[in-house]
Amino acid sequence: MAFVTGIKKNGSSWTPQFVSSIDKEVCIGCARCFKSCAYGCLGPYEIEEEDDARMIMQVTNDGNCIGCRACSKACPKGCLTHEPLEA
Repeated sequence: MAFVTGIKKNGSSWTPQFVSSIDKEVCIGCARCFKSCAYGCLGPYEIEEEDDARMIMQVTNDGNCIGCRACSKACPKGCLTHEPLEA
């Protein structure tokens, strides 16, 4: 299986990992991933629970993702999943 790859400035190859999902059970809604994404791939989402509601993040525009994984590096809970794109 072949994946989309790029070439870094130093000539080595790089396989971008694109955001695919956020674990809603683990996400605490801190929005660090949202703030770190310069491409508008993520957004807030409100979940209604029994007695109140809580805010979590969701993938809103995965087509804008460039595969830099800045969102995942900013997430304190590690709830983002990334996958390479098949060529």
